[in-house]
Amino acid sequence: MSSKFQKLLGKHVLIIGGTSGIGYGVAEACLASGAQVTISSSSLTRVTDKVKQLQESYPSSTVSGYACDLSKPTLEADLTQLFEQVVSSRGNKLDHIVFTACDQLELIPWRDISLDFFRSAGQMRLFAQFFVGKIGSRYLNPGPESSIVLTTGTSSEKPIPGWAMVASYAAGLKGLTRNLALDLRPIRVNIVSPGFVETELWQNMEAEKREPLFDWVRNTMPTAKVGTPEEVAEAYLWLMKDTNVTGSVACTNAGMKLV
Repeated sequence: MSSKFQKLLGKHVLIIGGTSGIGYGVAEACLASGAQVTISSSSLTRVTDKVKQLQESYPSSTVSGYACDLSKPTLEADLTQLFEQVVSSRGNKLDHIVFTACDQLELIPWRDISLDFFRSAGQMRLFAQFFVGKIGSRYLNPGPESSIVLTTGTSSEKPIPGWAMVASYAAGLKGLTRNLALDLRPIRVNIVSPGFVETELWQNMEAEKREPLFDWVRNTMPTAKVGTPEEVAEAYLWLMKDTNVTGSVACTNAGMKLV
């Protein structure tokens, strides 16, 4: 195969949130495409376990991992330390940064949301992604071959009762992406907007609530199915490989906005 179609071969990709769900799917897809992969999440145990799994699945690939808890007030310092560790361990800069990290959020009635709750919910849903762009761009190779890919959600466009707070951050991420695409040029900045995807996050929901929701998705969406991390990972790969796309949203949502 011509090298012009192997655009991730030998590239170094950092996936923040790469130990589970969509992030782990992106890690696998990158390794299958010949990339070097570093994953990060808040749990050192989880990082260690997932690095081992990836090494077993892709024994000829280069995989590493570092723990970094983005929920703390020391967000900027913690991100700086993460990027320093990642780059110094390889001796060269990154080619792509992917952000898929998310924390579990209890959805409470909007009338009960306090300013402190609203602010804390934004740490992972907006603030961390901003600082990944601000700090991470210094550790990327210059030029349009490098990129940052963020993650939002379909609630940014399709209103869902009770999701006003979440939707506000999801919509804000799209504005952040477009502006960072200008501020960080020629490094490209894009964002993926998934719909319902069957990941570990849903396992924390009681089965009597989760299964009716998934049944609704299967009966309502044009694709008649719930998305998988492996499918959604393809959107991230496109945004990394296509050097002609920046400031854009890749939607992978089973046609959710059509119904």
